[in-house]
Amino acid sequence: MSIVVNKLLYFLSETLVERGNIMLVCVTMRGEVTGRELIIVNVISGLQGDIIMGMTMAEKIIAAAAGVESCKAGDIETVTLDRLMSNDGTTHLTIDMYNNLKNPKIADVNKLVWIIDHNIPADSPKTAASHKKMRDFAREHGITFYEGEGVCHQVMMENHVRPGELIFGADSHTCAYGALGAFGTGVGCTDYLYAMVTGMSWLLVPETIRINLHGKLKKGVYARDLILTIIGKISANGANYKAMEFVGDGMASLSMADRIAICNLCVEAGAKTALMEVDDVALDYLKEHGREPKAIYKSDEDAVFSQIIDIDLAEIEPIVAKPHFVDNVVPVSECEGTKIDEAFLGSCNNGRIEDLRVGAEIIKGKHVANKVRFLVVPASRAVYQQALKEGLLDIFMEAGAMVMNPNCSVCWGACQGVIGEGETLISTGTRNFKGRAGHKDSFVYLASAATVTASAVRGYIISADKI
Repeated sequence: MSIVVNKLLYFLSETLVERGNIMLVCVTMRGEVTGRELIIVNVISGLQGDIIMGMTMAEKIIAAAAGVESCKAGDIETVTLDRLMSNDGTTHLTIDMYNNLKNPKIADVNKLVWIIDHNIPADSPKTAASHKKMRDFAREHGITFYEGEGVCHQVMMENHVRPGELIFGADSHTCAYGALGAFGTGVGCTDYLYAMVTGMSWLLVPETIRINLHGKLKKGVYARDLILTIIGKISANGANYKAMEFVGDGMASLSMADRIAICNLCVEAGAKTALMEVDDVALDYLKEHGREPKAIYKSDEDAVFSQIIDIDLAEIEPIVAKPHFVDNVVPVSECEGTKIDEAFLGSCNNGRIEDLRVGAEIIKGKHVANKVRFLVVPASRAVYQQALKEGLLDIFMEAGAMVMNPNCSVCWGACQGVIGEGETLISTGTRNFKGRAGHKDSFVYLASAATVTASAVRGYIISADKI
């Protein structure tokens, strides 16, 4: 089918003209359009085929999963899932619902990955019972199962995620998988159960915000500062049910750890998913972990974006997100001197080996401030072992930090390090809502590994370049 798409200034709106075999349809552009700017699509009738406009990465992955040639934002597609991840936060509920079904059956057990990471080791008889239910069900049905291996998203990135996959996770930060060019999105246990027994689900195709990154981050500025800055710029609901796509020459300077940190936090702007183009950095990571891409996608040149944002990485500064919202961001200097009771270095956002190296370099030869608790929690067993090999854990221990087993820890306000009434935590965790890390009348500040470690040493919030 011959298709010609011309962007014109047209003086009529909502016009439909038929002349012989040519039908001219005037359609207002999707996205940012002002005045009378329209798209004219010339369709030669009598030939078979559909109009195929350029697609974004998100649209291409969904189209492939739906088995259709193309789709666009606003379409509803029935998709086949590549992988289904669940953790101990809600899996016990999924199991209960599954057992209440009439003649239940798992569609493809090889696609399921279950991970105990939130409350591990179990902190109560109730938690122990929940873990046992999950453990027994996984063994009975042959589900891939991890316990004590780390935070679910880090474990998934190390062992399972492949470019081009469509993955449901029973956890909101599943969007982290976009760092490898996979469409990861969080779902509740009901949607998870449906996908588990049918192998399928439905998706409303999201619009895409394209974020062009240029240049390089300055020394002492990290990907954590970048994504918090972006969230502050567009707000906590600025990407509601949209895909956030990161491209540009600035990507070349970002490590896989940086990319995971960026994609992981996109849900804090309301994003349905986050995506990055697969390049040599991503391919090297895959090779290192013994995997091959399912498919590699890039947005077409004529793809439609709801918004395009350009960011000069050199302009990013160290950032803190103040209580009680992730988009309540200010330069570290504006919070300098705020006393803390606890510091946390870990989580699926900032618990990788690169983050531990940053923290260890800052705290080496120093000591955690009096009356401050400093929790260091590697994101996975692999990260823990690498940190042990490099002597990083010794550095933290000698400085008075508490090194914990790989788990979600205080990031979700249970199991370890919960803070009390009136206490203040500075954290590399994912959220700072009221009660997120403990008592409803406590305070959580979010910052980079560098700022968190420096603050642990001084006992108050301070930029790492000042100690």
